[in-house]
Amino acid sequence: MLIVGKHVDAATFVDMTYGEIRRVPGAFGYDHYVPAPVPRAIDLDRETTRALSAADRALGRLAGTGRLLPNPHLLAQPYLAAEALASSQIEGTQASLSEVFEAAAGGEDSPNVDVREVQNYVAAFELGVRLLGELPLSLRLLRQVHARLLRHVRGEEKNPGEFRTSQNWIGHPGGSLGAATFVPPRHEPEMLDALDDWEQFLHDRSGTLPPLIACGLLHYQFETIHPFLDGNGRLGRLVAILYLMDLGELPQPLLYLSPWFERDRNRYYTRLQAVRERGEMQEWLQYFLDGVAHQAHDAVTRAEVLTDLQNSYRSALASDRSSAVHVIDLIFANPYVTTARVARHLDVTPAGALNLIRKLERRGWLRETRVAGQGGRITWVAVDVMAALQGAVGEG
Repeated sequence: MLIVGKHVDAATFVDMTYGEIRRVPGAFGYDHYVPAPVPRAIDLDRETTRALSAADRALGRLAGTGRLLPNPHLLAQPYLAAEALASSQIEGTQASLSEVFEAAAGGEDSPNVDVREVQNYVAAFELGVRLLGELPLSLRLLRQVHARLLRHVRGEEKNPGEFRTSQNWIGHPGGSLGAATFVPPRHEPEMLDALDDWEQFLHDRSGTLPPLIACGLLHYQFETIHPFLDGNGRLGRLVAILYLMDLGELPQPLLYLSPWFERDRNRYYTRLQAVRERGEMQEWLQYFLDGVAHQAHDAVTRAEVLTDLQNSYRSALASDRSSAVHVIDLIFANPYVTTARVARHLDVTPAGALNLIRKLERRGWLRETRVAGQGGRITWVAVDVMAALQGAVGEG
Protein backbone atom coordinates (compact mmCIF):
# COMPACT_ATOMS: atom_id res chain seq x y z
CA MET A 1 0.00 0.00 0.00
CA LEU A 2 1.24 3.46 -0.84
CA ILE A 3 0.30 6.50 1.16
CA VAL A 4 1.33 9.91 -0.10
CA GLY A 5 2.53 12.02 2.80
CA LYS A 6 5.37 12.73 5.16
CA HIS A 7 7.09 10.20 7.42
CA VAL A 8 5.75 9.29 10.87
CA ASP A 9 5.85 12.21 13.28
CA ALA A 10 4.77 11.34 16.81
CA ALA A 11 3.72 14.94 17.37
CA THR A 12 0.85 14.57 14.87
CA PHE A 13 -0.78 11.83 16.96
CA VAL A 14 -2.74 14.08 19.29
CA ASP A 15 -5.77 11.90 20.13
CA MET A 16 -5.29 8.56 21.88
CA THR A 17 -8.91 7.40 21.81
CA TYR A 18 -8.21 4.66 19.26
CA GLY A 19 -4.53 3.98 19.89
CA GLU A 20 -1.20 5.49 20.76
CA ILE A 21 2.33 5.96 19.50
CA ARG A 22 5.01 3.94 21.27
CA ARG A 23 8.74 3.95 20.73
CA VAL A 24 11.03 0.97 20.40
CA PRO A 25 14.03 1.87 22.57
CA GLY A 26 17.66 1.74 21.57
CA ALA A 27 19.98 3.19 18.98
CA PHE A 28 17.76 1.87 16.18
CA GLY A 29 14.51 2.72 17.92
CA TYR A 30 11.47 3.87 15.99
CA ASP A 31 7.91 5.05 16.59
CA HIS A 32 5.04 2.69 15.88
CA TYR A 33 1.30 2.79 16.39
CA VAL A 34 -0.53 0.46 18.78
CA PRO A 35 -4.31 0.41 18.27
CA ALA A 36 -6.71 0.35 21.19
CA PRO A 37 -9.28 -2.48 21.25
CA VAL A 38 -12.08 -2.17 18.70
CA PRO A 39 -14.81 -0.09 20.36
CA ARG A 40 -17.83 -2.18 21.34
CA ALA A 41 -20.04 0.88 21.45
CA ILE A 42 -19.87 4.28 19.78
CA ASP A 43 -22.12 7.32 19.99
CA LEU A 44 -22.89 8.25 16.41
CA ASP A 45 -23.16 11.95 15.64
CA ARG A 46 -25.87 13.39 13.39
CA GLU A 47 -23.88 13.12 10.17
CA THR A 48 -22.83 9.54 10.82
CA THR A 49 -26.40 8.60 11.70
CA ARG A 50 -27.59 10.17 8.45
CA ALA A 51 -24.95 8.30 6.47
CA LEU A 52 -25.84 5.03 8.22
CA SER A 53 -29.52 5.44 7.38
CA ALA A 54 -28.76 6.08 3.71
CA ALA A 55 -26.32 3.16 3.54
CA ASP A 56 -28.76 0.79 5.23
CA ARG A 57 -31.51 1.69 2.75
CA ALA A 58 -29.21 1.30 -0.24
CA LEU A 59 -27.78 -2.01 0.97
CA GLY A 60 -31.28 -3.31 1.71
CA ARG A 61 -32.38 -2.44 -1.80
CA LEU A 62 -29.33 -4.19 -3.25
CA ALA A 63 -29.96 -7.27 -1.12
CA GLY A 64 -33.58 -7.27 -2.29
CA THR A 65 -32.48 -6.96 -5.89
CA GLY A 66 -30.17 -9.92 -5.42
CA ARG A 67 -33.01 -12.05 -4.04
CA LEU A 68 -35.34 -11.15 -6.91
CA LEU A 69 -32.90 -11.80 -9.75
CA PRO A 70 -33.60 -15.12 -11.50
CA ASN A 71 -29.89 -15.95 -11.68
CA PRO A 72 -28.07 -13.67 -9.22
CA HIS A 73 -24.90 -15.75 -9.49
CA LEU A 74 -24.54 -14.54 -13.10
CA LEU A 75 -24.20 -10.93 -11.95
CA ALA A 76 -22.09 -11.90 -8.95
CA GLN A 77 -19.27 -13.05 -11.22
CA PRO A 78 -18.72 -9.78 -13.16
CA TYR A 79 -19.39 -7.70 -10.03
CA LEU A 80 -16.72 -9.66 -8.20
CA ALA A 81 -14.34 -9.07 -11.10
CA ALA A 82 -14.97 -5.31 -10.80
CA GLU A 83 -14.29 -5.45 -7.06
CA ALA A 84 -11.13 -7.50 -7.54
CA LEU A 85 -9.80 -5.14 -10.20
CA ALA A 86 -10.39 -1.95 -8.21
CA SER A 87 -8.99 -3.44 -5.01
CA SER A 88 -5.84 -4.53 -6.85
CA GLN A 89 -5.53 -1.16 -8.61
CA ILE A 90 -5.42 0.58 -5.22
CA GLU A 91 -2.23 -1.37 -4.56
CA GLY A 92 -0.72 -0.32 -7.91
CA THR A 93 -1.76 -3.22 -10.13
CA GLN A 94 -2.05 -2.18 -13.77
CA ALA A 95 -4.80 -4.12 -15.52
CA SER A 96 -8.10 -3.46 -17.26
CA LEU A 97 -11.48 -5.11 -16.90
CA SER A 98 -11.20 -6.31 -20.51
CA GLU A 99 -7.91 -8.09 -19.74
CA VAL A 100 -9.42 -9.73 -16.68
CA PHE A 101 -12.46 -11.02 -18.56
CA GLU A 102 -10.35 -12.13 -21.54
CA ALA A 103 -8.10 -14.16 -19.25
CA ALA A 104 -11.10 -15.75 -17.50
CA ALA A 105 -12.66 -16.64 -20.86
CA GLY A 106 -9.46 -18.49 -21.72
CA GLY A 107 -9.96 -20.72 -18.68
CA GLU A 108 -6.41 -20.49 -17.34
CA ASP A 109 -4.11 -18.22 -15.33
CA SER A 110 -2.89 -15.21 -17.26
CA PRO A 111 0.84 -14.85 -18.00
CA ASN A 112 0.37 -11.16 -17.11
CA VAL A 113 1.22 -10.83 -13.41
CA ASP A 114 -1.09 -7.82 -12.98
CA VAL A 115 -4.06 -9.74 -14.36
CA ARG A 116 -3.07 -12.77 -12.32
CA GLU A 117 -3.23 -10.68 -9.13
CA VAL A 118 -6.83 -9.80 -9.98
CA GLN A 119 -7.61 -13.44 -10.76
CA ASN A 120 -6.14 -14.38 -7.38
CA TYR A 121 -8.42 -11.91 -5.62
CA VAL A 122 -11.44 -13.54 -7.24
CA ALA A 123 -10.16 -17.03 -6.36
CA ALA A 124 -9.38 -15.95 -2.78
CA PHE A 125 -12.86 -14.49 -2.33
CA GLU A 126 -14.50 -17.62 -3.73
CA LEU A 127 -12.37 -19.70 -1.35
CA GLY A 128 -13.53 -17.54 1.53
CA VAL A 129 -17.19 -18.08 0.61
CA ARG A 130 -16.64 -21.85 0.43
CA LEU A 131 -14.83 -21.89 3.76
CA LEU A 132 -17.70 -20.04 5.43
CA GLY A 133 -19.65 -23.28 4.97
CA GLU A 134 -17.05 -25.10 7.06
CA LEU A 135 -15.52 -22.51 9.40
CA PRO A 136 -16.60 -19.37 11.20
CA LEU A 137 -15.26 -16.12 9.79
CA SER A 138 -12.00 -16.12 11.72
CA LEU A 139 -8.25 -15.58 11.66
CA ARG A 140 -7.84 -19.21 10.62
CA LEU A 141 -10.08 -18.64 7.61
CA LEU A 142 -8.28 -15.40 6.76
CA ARG A 143 -4.90 -17.09 6.72
CA GLN A 144 -6.12 -19.59 4.14
CA VAL A 145 -7.65 -16.85 2.02
CA HIS A 146 -4.43 -14.81 2.25
CA ALA A 147 -2.36 -17.79 1.07
CA ARG A 148 -4.58 -18.05 -2.02
CA LEU A 149 -4.42 -14.30 -2.62
CA LEU A 150 -0.62 -14.29 -2.97
CA ARG A 151 -0.13 -17.55 -4.85
CA HIS A 152 2.37 -17.17 -7.74
CA VAL A 153 2.22 -13.35 -7.77
CA ARG A 154 4.20 -10.47 -6.31
CA GLY A 155 4.49 -10.98 -2.57
CA GLU A 156 4.53 -14.78 -2.71
CA GLU A 157 7.95 -14.68 -1.03
CA LYS A 158 6.45 -12.87 1.98
CA ASN A 159 5.03 -15.88 3.83
CA PRO A 160 1.50 -16.12 2.37
CA GLY A 161 -0.97 -17.38 4.93
CA GLU A 162 1.30 -16.56 7.87
CA PHE A 163 1.09 -13.59 10.20
CA ARG A 164 4.23 -11.49 10.13
CA THR A 165 7.01 -12.07 12.64
CA SER A 166 8.87 -8.86 11.84
CA GLN A 167 8.08 -5.18 11.56
CA ASN A 168 6.43 -3.86 8.42
CA TRP A 169 5.52 -0.33 7.44
CA ILE A 170 3.60 1.71 4.89
CA GLY A 171 5.26 4.21 2.60
CA HIS A 172 6.74 4.77 -0.82
CA PRO A 173 7.94 1.65 -2.69
CA GLY A 174 11.50 0.87 -1.69
CA GLY A 175 11.37 3.36 1.18
CA SER A 176 12.96 2.62 4.54
CA LEU A 177 11.35 2.36 7.95
CA GLY A 178 12.69 5.81 8.75
CA ALA A 179 10.76 7.28 5.82
CA ALA A 180 7.52 5.38 6.55
CA THR A 181 4.21 7.24 6.61
CA PHE A 182 2.69 4.69 8.99
CA VAL A 183 4.23 1.97 11.17
CA PRO A 184 1.76 -0.59 12.58
CA PRO A 185 2.21 -2.44 15.89
CA ARG A 186 5.15 -4.72 16.54
CA HIS A 187 4.36 -8.35 15.82
CA GLU A 188 4.75 -9.49 19.43
CA PRO A 189 2.97 -8.97 21.68
CA GLU A 190 1.13 -5.90 20.34
CA MET A 191 0.01 -7.23 16.95
CA LEU A 192 -1.01 -10.60 18.37
CA ASP A 193 -2.99 -8.95 21.18
CA ALA A 194 -4.72 -6.67 18.67
CA LEU A 195 -5.57 -9.60 16.39
CA ASP A 196 -7.05 -11.53 19.31
CA ASP A 197 -9.30 -8.58 20.16
CA TRP A 198 -10.18 -8.12 16.46
CA GLU A 199 -11.29 -11.74 16.19
CA GLN A 200 -13.38 -11.47 19.35
CA PHE A 201 -15.10 -8.43 17.86
CA LEU A 202 -15.57 -10.33 14.60
CA HIS A 203 -17.43 -13.08 16.45
CA ASP A 204 -19.58 -10.74 18.53
CA ARG A 205 -23.10 -11.03 17.16
CA SER A 206 -24.81 -9.36 20.12
CA GLY A 207 -26.22 -6.64 17.89
CA THR A 208 -24.80 -3.83 20.01
CA LEU A 209 -23.49 -2.09 16.89
CA PRO A 210 -25.29 -1.78 13.53
CA PRO A 211 -23.74 -4.22 11.02
CA LEU A 212 -22.37 -1.50 8.72
CA ILE A 213 -20.79 0.36 11.64
CA ALA A 214 -19.19 -2.88 12.82
CA CYS A 215 -17.98 -3.52 9.26
CA GLY A 216 -16.39 -0.08 9.02
CA LEU A 217 -14.67 -0.56 12.38
CA LEU A 218 -13.40 -4.00 11.40
CA HIS A 219 -11.90 -2.71 8.18
CA TYR A 220 -10.21 0.24 9.88
CA GLN A 221 -8.76 -1.96 12.61
CA PHE A 222 -7.49 -4.63 10.21
CA GLU A 223 -5.66 -2.06 8.10
CA THR A 224 -4.19 -0.53 11.25
CA ILE A 225 -2.96 -3.87 12.59
CA HIS A 226 -1.52 -4.80 9.16
CA PRO A 227 -0.89 -8.41 10.22
CA PHE A 228 0.72 -9.72 7.02
CA LEU A 229 3.89 -8.68 5.23
CA ASP A 230 1.91 -8.06 2.03
CA GLY A 231 -1.68 -8.11 0.81
CA ASN A 232 -3.25 -6.41 3.84
CA GLY A 233 -5.21 -3.85 1.84
CA ARG A 234 -6.73 -6.35 -0.56
CA LEU A 235 -7.52 -8.82 2.21
CA GLY A 236 -9.06 -6.14 4.43
CA ARG A 237 -11.41 -5.04 1.65
CA LEU A 238 -12.25 -8.63 0.78
CA VAL A 239 -13.09 -9.40 4.42
CA ALA A 240 -15.53 -6.48 4.58
CA ILE A 241 -17.74 -8.13 1.93
CA LEU A 242 -17.35 -11.60 3.48
CA TYR A 243 -18.44 -10.13 6.81
CA LEU A 244 -21.62 -8.63 5.37
CA MET A 245 -22.41 -11.91 3.63
CA ASP A 246 -21.75 -13.86 6.81
CA LEU A 247 -24.20 -11.60 8.68
CA GLY A 248 -26.83 -12.16 6.01
CA GLU A 249 -26.79 -8.52 4.95
CA LEU A 250 -25.80 -9.56 1.41
CA PRO A 251 -27.22 -12.73 -0.19
CA GLN A 252 -24.70 -12.51 -3.04
CA PRO A 253 -21.40 -10.58 -3.43
CA LEU A 254 -23.10 -7.80 -5.38
CA LEU A 255 -21.48 -4.92 -3.49
CA TYR A 256 -18.18 -3.72 -4.94
CA LEU A 257 -16.73 -1.25 -2.42
CA SER A 258 -13.19 -0.97 -3.75
CA PRO A 259 -14.08 1.31 -6.71
CA TRP A 260 -15.19 3.87 -4.10
CA PHE A 261 -11.78 3.74 -2.43
CA GLU A 262 -9.93 3.63 -5.77
CA ARG A 263 -11.60 6.75 -7.19
CA ASP A 264 -9.67 8.86 -4.63
CA ARG A 265 -7.23 6.54 -2.93
CA ASN A 266 -5.40 9.35 -1.14
CA ARG A 267 -8.65 10.31 0.57
CA TYR A 268 -9.10 6.66 1.58
CA TYR A 269 -5.66 6.57 3.19
CA THR A 270 -6.10 10.02 4.72
CA ARG A 271 -9.37 9.06 6.39
CA LEU A 272 -7.77 5.94 7.91
CA GLN A 273 -4.77 7.90 9.13
CA ALA A 274 -6.93 10.67 10.59
CA VAL A 275 -8.48 8.15 13.00
CA ARG A 276 -5.03 7.24 14.28
CA GLU A 277 -3.70 10.76 14.52
CA ARG A 278 -6.75 12.80 15.52
CA GLY A 279 -9.42 10.28 16.53
CA GLU A 280 -11.64 11.11 13.54
CA MET A 281 -13.61 7.87 13.65
CA GLN A 282 -16.94 9.54 12.84
CA GLU A 283 -15.43 10.99 9.67
CA TRP A 284 -14.03 7.59 8.66
CA LEU A 285 -17.39 5.93 9.24
CA GLN A 286 -19.18 8.63 7.23
CA TYR A 287 -16.76 8.10 4.34
CA PHE A 288 -17.18 4.32 4.57
CA LEU A 289 -20.98 4.52 4.77
CA ASP A 290 -21.17 7.01 1.90
CA GLY A 291 -19.21 4.46 -0.12
CA VAL A 292 -21.62 1.67 0.76
CA ALA A 293 -24.60 3.82 -0.27
CA HIS A 294 -22.99 5.02 -3.51
CA GLN A 295 -21.77 1.59 -4.59
CA ALA A 296 -25.00 -0.16 -3.62
CA HIS A 297 -27.02 2.32 -5.72
CA ASP A 298 -24.57 1.82 -8.58
CA ALA A 299 -24.85 -1.97 -8.32
CA VAL A 300 -28.65 -1.85 -8.39
CA THR A 301 -28.68 0.48 -11.40
CA ARG A 302 -26.30 -1.77 -13.34
CA ALA A 303 -28.28 -4.85 -12.33
CA GLU A 304 -31.42 -3.26 -13.78
CA VAL A 305 -29.64 -2.32 -17.02
CA LEU A 306 -28.12 -5.78 -17.40
CA THR A 307 -31.34 -7.59 -16.51
CA ASP A 308 -33.31 -5.56 -19.06
CA LEU A 309 -30.65 -6.27 -21.66
CA GLN A 310 -30.68 -9.97 -20.87
CA ASN A 311 -34.49 -10.11 -21.11
CA SER A 312 -34.43 -8.32 -24.46
CA TYR A 313 -31.91 -10.84 -25.81
CA ARG A 314 -33.98 -13.75 -24.53
CA SER A 315 -37.17 -12.32 -26.04
CA ALA A 316 -35.47 -11.91 -29.40
CA LEU A 317 -34.51 -15.60 -29.30
CA ALA A 318 -37.90 -16.82 -28.13
CA SER A 319 -38.60 -18.65 -31.40
CA ASP A 320 -35.04 -19.94 -31.79
CA ARG A 321 -34.84 -23.65 -31.03
CA SER A 322 -31.06 -23.82 -30.83
CA SER A 323 -28.90 -23.51 -27.72
CA ALA A 324 -28.14 -19.88 -28.53
CA VAL A 325 -30.26 -18.74 -25.59
CA HIS A 326 -27.87 -20.55 -23.24
CA VAL A 327 -24.95 -18.53 -24.61
CA ILE A 328 -26.80 -15.49 -23.28
CA ASP A 329 -26.20 -16.65 -19.71
CA LEU A 330 -22.51 -17.07 -20.48
CA ILE A 331 -22.02 -13.54 -21.78
CA PHE A 332 -23.68 -12.00 -18.72
CA ALA A 333 -21.41 -13.96 -16.41
CA ASN A 334 -18.42 -12.90 -18.53
CA PRO A 335 -18.90 -10.78 -21.67
CA TYR A 336 -15.91 -12.43 -23.38
CA VAL A 337 -16.50 -15.81 -25.03
CA THR A 338 -14.47 -18.29 -27.03
CA THR A 339 -15.55 -21.37 -28.93
CA ALA A 340 -13.81 -23.48 -26.27
CA ARG A 341 -15.75 -21.78 -23.47
CA VAL A 342 -19.09 -22.24 -25.21
CA ALA A 343 -18.30 -25.83 -26.15
CA ARG A 344 -17.24 -26.64 -22.59
CA HIS A 345 -20.28 -25.10 -20.87
CA LEU A 346 -22.93 -26.24 -23.35
CA ASP A 347 -21.37 -29.62 -24.13
CA VAL A 348 -21.33 -29.04 -27.88
CA THR A 349 -18.64 -29.47 -30.51
CA PRO A 350 -16.30 -26.57 -31.35
CA ALA A 351 -18.07 -26.25 -34.71
CA GLY A 352 -21.44 -26.14 -32.95
CA ALA A 353 -20.13 -23.54 -30.52
CA LEU A 354 -18.90 -21.39 -33.41
CA ASN A 355 -22.31 -21.57 -35.07
CA LEU A 356 -24.01 -20.35 -31.89
CA ILE A 357 -21.52 -17.51 -31.48
CA ARG A 358 -21.94 -16.44 -35.10
CA LYS A 359 -25.70 -16.38 -34.61
CA LEU A 360 -25.34 -13.83 -31.79
CA GLU A 361 -22.69 -11.97 -33.75
CA ARG A 362 -25.10 -11.48 -36.68
CA ARG A 363 -27.55 -9.84 -34.29
CA GLY A 364 -24.83 -7.37 -33.26
CA TRP A 365 -24.62 -8.71 -29.71
CA LEU A 366 -21.08 -10.08 -30.07
CA ARG A 367 -18.07 -8.57 -31.78
CA GLU A 368 -15.01 -10.53 -32.83
CA THR A 369 -11.63 -9.55 -31.46
CA ARG A 370 -8.21 -11.10 -31.21
CA VAL A 371 -6.40 -11.42 -27.91
CA ALA A 372 -2.85 -10.10 -28.03
CA GLY A 373 -0.20 -12.48 -26.78
CA GLN A 374 -2.47 -15.49 -27.10
CA GLY A 375 -1.36 -16.63 -30.53
CA GLY A 376 -4.05 -14.56 -32.16
CA ARG A 377 -6.82 -16.50 -30.39
CA ILE A 378 -10.22 -15.32 -31.58
CA THR A 379 -12.50 -14.07 -28.83
CA TRP A 380 -15.87 -12.36 -28.99
CA VAL A 381 -17.03 -9.59 -26.69
CA ALA A 382 -20.61 -8.69 -25.80
CA VAL A 383 -20.22 -4.97 -26.38
CA ASP A 384 -23.36 -3.73 -24.60
CA VAL A 385 -22.77 -5.97 -21.58
CA MET A 386 -19.17 -4.85 -21.36
CA ALA A 387 -20.16 -1.18 -21.58
CA ALA A 388 -22.52 -1.60 -18.62
CA LEU A 389 -19.83 -3.25 -16.53
CA GLN A 390 -16.91 -0.98 -17.36
CA GLY A 391 -18.55 1.95 -15.61
CA ALA A 392 -18.42 -0.02 -12.36
CA VAL A 393 -14.65 0.52 -12.24
CA GLY A 394 -14.55 3.88 -13.98
CA GLU A 395 -13.62 2.55 -17.41
CA GLY A 396 -15.31 3.19 -20.69
